[in-house]
Amino acid sequence: MPKISNRPTESSLMSNYSRSDLAFVRGKGVWLFDKKGKMFLDLASGIAVNSLGHSHPRLVEVLADQGSKLWHTSNLYTVPNQEKLAKLLANNTFAEKVFFTNSGAESVECAIKIARRFFFSKGQSDKNRIISFEGSFHGRTMGTISAAGSKKLLEGFGPKLPGFDLIKKLSLDRVEKKISKRTCAILVEPILGEGGIVTLSCSFLKGLKDLCEKYNLLLIFDEVQSGVGRSGYFLAHESCEVTPDIVAMAKGLGNGFPIGACLATKKVADCMVPGTHGSTYGGNPLGCAVALETAKLILKPNFLSTILKKGTFFKKKLNHLQDTFPEQIIEVRGKGLMLGLKCVRSNIELINMCRKEKLLLVPAASNTVRILPPLIITYKEIEEAIMRLKRVLSKMRK
Repeated sequence: MPKISNRPTESSLMSNYSRSDLAFVRGKGVWLFDKKGKMFLDLASGIAVNSLGHSHPRLVEVLADQGSKLWHTSNLYTVPNQEKLAKLLANNTFAEKVFFTNSGAESVECAIKIARRFFFSKGQSDKNRIISFEGSFHGRTMGTISAAGSKKLLEGFGPKLPGFDLIKKLSLDRVEKKISKRTCAILVEPILGEGGIVTLSCSFLKGLKDLCEKYNLLLIFDEVQSGVGRSGYFLAHESCEVTPDIVAMAKGLGNGFPIGACLATKKVADCMVPGTHGSTYGGNPLGCAVALETAKLILKPNFLSTILKKGTFFKKKLNHLQDTFPEQIIEVRGKGLMLGLKCVRSNIELINMCRKEKLLLVPAASNTVRILPPLIITYKEIEEAIMRLKRVLSKMRK
C-alpha cells in the first residue's frame, strides 16, 4: 500500500522552482486575474510566450474547433496543419525545411543534431564540435546546459556532454582562434534573454557568418526567446540581414500551447533521413492549429512594424525613468518588445515590489529585469506600466 501523507499542506511538486504563492485563474489580453479578481499587468508573458496575450478570442476559437476534432495521431501519418505551418514558416523566413518540437530546448537539441549529422553525411564524422558563448542559455536538457557551459546550470549534473567549445567573451578574434578542423558549427542567441537582454551587434553576427563561410561551418541561431516577432522582426537576426543555416524557435509560436520548431536550409536539412530524429508529440494537430493561427496573425501586414514602434516608445519611456532614477537603473537594453533594465539594487527586490503594484516582470542574469509584454500591448497600457514602475522606483529611493 502506498504511504498516505500526514502533511496535507505540503506540495507534491518537486521543489526546483522558487514559486510565488500568487496564483492566477484567468487572463485577458495583457491582464491576469487572481482568485480575488485583482488585475495584474503582465509584462512577463509567461517568459515571452503569450505573444498575442491571454485568451486571444481567435486562438480560443481555433483551439476549441481543433480540440473537438482531433488532438493527436502520429508523425507516421500526414498532419495537414503541420504541412501548412511548415510552409508558412518557410515562406516567411530563410528556411526551406522545418522539424516541429514541443519546446525551445528540444529545438536547440535538434539543431545540434542536424549540424553534426550534416558533416557526418559528408564523410566528416570528426567535424562535430560546436562553438558557443558564456552567458548564453539554450535550455535545461543535458545537451543544452553543456552547450551553455554555465557552472550554475551544470552543478550536480556532471560530467557535461563533450563536443562544445565555450567562448568567454564576445570577440570575433577569440572565436576564430577557437575554430579547429573538428568545428562544425557556431551556436549563438542574437539577443541573449536569460543572459540579461544583451543585443549582439549586426557587425558581430555578420562576422560570425563570415567565419562560417571561411571555415566551412554552420551558423545556428537560438531564437527561442527573440523569435516570433518579439524583436519587431519575425526572427531577430533579420534586422541584420544575416542568413543562418539553422534556427531554433519556440515560446511565442504557440502563444502558450507547447510547440517549437527547428528551421533549416534544404542543403543542411537533407541529411535528416527517416530514423535520424523524431518526436512523439512534435507537430501534433492541436499544437499546429494554434501555432498556424498565431503565426498568421503576427505575419499580418503592419503587425511587426507596429511592434517596432511600440518598442521604441516603451524604450524612450524607460530611458526617461533611467534619467530620473540613475541610482536605480544603470542601463536600458533590448529591441522591440524584448527589453531589460540593468539594476543597481537587487533585480529581485524590484520585481517583488512591482508585484505589489500588480505589475509582473521577469529576472535575468547581470542583475537585469526583463520586460516581455504581449505583443498586442497598447500605448495606454505601456503608459500604465511606466506609471507603476515609477511608483516603485520612487519608493525604493526613500
